[in-house]
Amino acid sequence: MSLIESEDENTPLLRGDADGIEDADRSRWKSIRVMYFTMFLSSVGFTIVITSIWPYLQKIDNTADASFLGWVVAAYSLGQMVASPLFGLWSNHRPRREALVCSIFINISANIYYSYLYLPSSHNKYHMLLARAFVGFGAGNVAVVRSYVAGATSLKERTSAMANMSACQALGFILGPALQAALSFIGEKGFPVEIIQLNFNMYTAPALLAACFGVINILLVIIILREHRVDDHGKQIRAINYVSEEQVAVASDVEGNIDQIAVLTSNILFFIILFIFAVFETISTPLSMDMFAWTRKEAVLYNGIILATIGFESIIVFLVVKVISVRIGDRPVLWGGLAIIFIGFFILLPWGNHYPKIQWAELKNTSMPVIALAATPLPNGTMEPTGCPFEQIWCQYTPAIHLAQYITSDILIGVGYPACNVMSYTLYSKILGPKPQGVYMGWLTASGSGARTLGPVFVSQVYTILGPRWAFSLICSIVLAAIIILTAMYKRLIAFSVRYGRIEE
Repeated sequence: MSLIESEDENTPLLRGDADGIEDADRSRWKSIRVMYFTMFLSSVGFTIVITSIWPYLQKIDNTADASFLGWVVAAYSLGQMVASPLFGLWSNHRPRREALVCSIFINISANIYYSYLYLPSSHNKYHMLLARAFVGFGAGNVAVVRSYVAGATSLKERTSAMANMSACQALGFILGPALQAALSFIGEKGFPVEIIQLNFNMYTAPALLAACFGVINILLVIIILREHRVDDHGKQIRAINYVSEEQVAVASDVEGNIDQIAVLTSNILFFIILFIFAVFETISTPLSMDMFAWTRKEAVLYNGIILATIGFESIIVFLVVKVISVRIGDRPVLWGGLAIIFIGFFILLPWGNHYPKIQWAELKNTSMPVIALAATPLPNGTMEPTGCPFEQIWCQYTPAIHLAQYITSDILIGVGYPACNVMSYTLYSKILGPKPQGVYMGWLTASGSGARTLGPVFVSQVYTILGPRWAFSLICSIVLAAIIILTAMYKRLIAFSVRYGRIEE
């Protein structure tokens, strides 16, 4: 893109003006980097427990099944869906620092609550549901972070800034599972901290670490963050001292209506992209335990390593996307990412004549043979059942998914998802243009949170009742629908300034 504007218009007349612009620019980028770090810590706070939720749930409440796991995972996103528009609206009328500090404090409190879920004498699974909902509510600040970065960068800077923010998010995605895998060596028993009635083990330690990260985040927001806003050309239109975003005068050359059809399409695409990945991250632990007969500890460790590897892969993808999008544009990268995701889930479909090991219960029906329980000895001498539970009828007739399929699919989804993720909200911020984006970004985050709410519930129900063949076939259909929508609306998904001819595409 080339800006239709002469250099002379941006050249400062006095040395003092130049120094002031340079100081403001330096402050602006420091604040943007705080937003990068906030996104990083938000990602760590979510992924640091994601692989251990299922075994922790089984440990604290033996009445919980895979279907309830879907609701627990979805609770995070439901909380975020409710909070995102609220925090977005708050950030439009008040300093963003207020919304950020409040949301992070809620997140810290919820993680501490999560660490004590074993204390109630009953209904522990509902306490976990509530804790995850509050963690998600605190994570509603993602809308504030995205709106800040979108408003504090020029059109030329935005793709790079959004890619950097996504890279920080992916780095958190790496570090979270890696920390969980490292903390798994504490073991399920761990050790008690009597003075605060805490059982410090492989399930509670990650949540407490996430709470510590939250404290660091609050300090950075209070000490470093300042309010900044620039137009599509990079000129400061907002003072460092706070002025309500709704009160910022929009220059006459940026007047125009936002394409609401493009906004709606972007929200739908973002919903589908987040829905797909929510399905993937929810089902990875139960799927691997069913198909590969992994124990709870093995599932946490191995999936933590796999997710950390995908996160590292995502960082490379973000760096490549920054270069490719400059050459071919944002929309082709988004289309290609969706195609790669489709291939990844298609590969994951079960095939062949090899069936998973069945986790049989003792059968008293004399018309059927008694089959030994597939189990793995634990350090304390007890036996942990492993394999595909006999209650899931499809285990008896659905071919097993091979480890090579699982890893290949992980690699492809690890390429497609980050490309789609960063391009979808980069395009969205460009479609909105110089208008205040707090509420709009709140709706985008709510759309993604809705997807992360429905995705786990959908996959846990379909997977438990019908099995992976139906679950992944339906996901392939949904991805194909997203590709068709993107193709149909391709010409409308353009930047605000391009639409009104102020910047050449």
